[in-house]
Amino acid sequence: MLALSVALLPVVSAAQERPVSTASGASAPTAAATWIKAPRVRGRLAPAELGLVINTADPYSVEVGAFYAQARQLKPEQILRVELPVKPALTATEFEQLAAQVREHFGTPGDGPIQALALAWRQPYAVACHSITGALALGFDAGLCRRTCAPSQPSTYFNSASARPATDHALRPSMLLAASNVEAAKTLIERGVAADGRLGLRGAPPVIAHFEVTDDRVRSVRQRLFPPSGTLPRLGVQIRSGVHQPPSPDDRVLLYLTGASRVSGLDDIEFVPGALADHLTSFGGWLEGGQGQMSVLAWIAAGATASYGTVSEPCNHLQKFPHPQVLLLHYLQGSTAIEAYWKSVAWPQQGLFIGEPLAAPFAR
Repeated sequence: MLALSVALLPVVSAAQERPVSTASGASAPTAAATWIKAPRVRGRLAPAELGLVINTADPYSVEVGAFYAQARQLKPEQILRVELPVKPALTATEFEQLAAQVREHFGTPGDGPIQALALAWRQPYAVACHSITGALALGFDAGLCRRTCAPSQPSTYFNSASARPATDHALRPSMLLAASNVEAAKTLIERGVAADGRLGLRGAPPVIAHFEVTDDRVRSVRQRLFPPSGTLPRLGVQIRSGVHQPPSPDDRVLLYLTGASRVSGLDDIEFVPGALADHLTSFGGWLEGGQGQMSVLAWIAAGATASYGTVSEPCNHLQKFPHPQVLLLHYLQGSTAIEAYWKSVAWPQQGLFIGEPLAAPFAR
């Protein structure tokens, strides 16, 4: 058991906050890295607790949703079919109609068995300045769109021990089954299923958790949260933190976090099934690309199983991006990808979670 308990994120003040869409600069030195504490997790999300939402107006959604339901053996009552416009962002009115359908079918959070949602589409991925995953969990806040760099609603699920977010925290985390096309989405789903229980086994080859510092000081703000480099021998995980080079082609990569608007050489990285990867920039959650920044879909195309990016200018608040150690420590305890990623973001309203939700490589 890793030594774990709740730790608060450092707060970025209004004077310190910087837009991450254009700002850059050399990385400043940081104090020696230390491990935080996180709670011992109590179980993990089961397939029977996941709801699947399919957009009948989107052929991608219909085919990918059917494939996912079969892959995870979901029952008919776990599936909701809706009709949504296929476009990047919903209006507040369109979103409220979707949210009402979700509540009607699955009940309010805490009412019934469904604890989290898989959304079987690529678009829509936003609701005005919110991500669709953030809005479904925490609701729509028009005030946030007037100042997207402001602090947003905190998530009580952050760094939580709970395996039942709807019951214990009155929110349902969701994740988009998003990829560049239908076949890529099916491959993503297969990676997630193949990941279950495959890591941390005696005699298995080691995997790498790679935390990269770049020369972009503003986008590398998470380096103060990186864990110390070293090896977790019982789990077969090597931690590489603070290096300025990407993983080598020989590495079996479990986790890759970096601060950059674009990441080169992704095709040379060997991501293991269940791998998590993201880059801290302003518009990584724009799935069609924009502002000259890489979409998080690039991580999925390269072989990652889940990723995260914001859909509106968040400034470089640490709370709006995955906490590196919280993400890793929950995943290593057997949490699913959707649980580990959602528990790592303190203010998730602007952040889009994509990937195969139930992947759990350290599950036992």
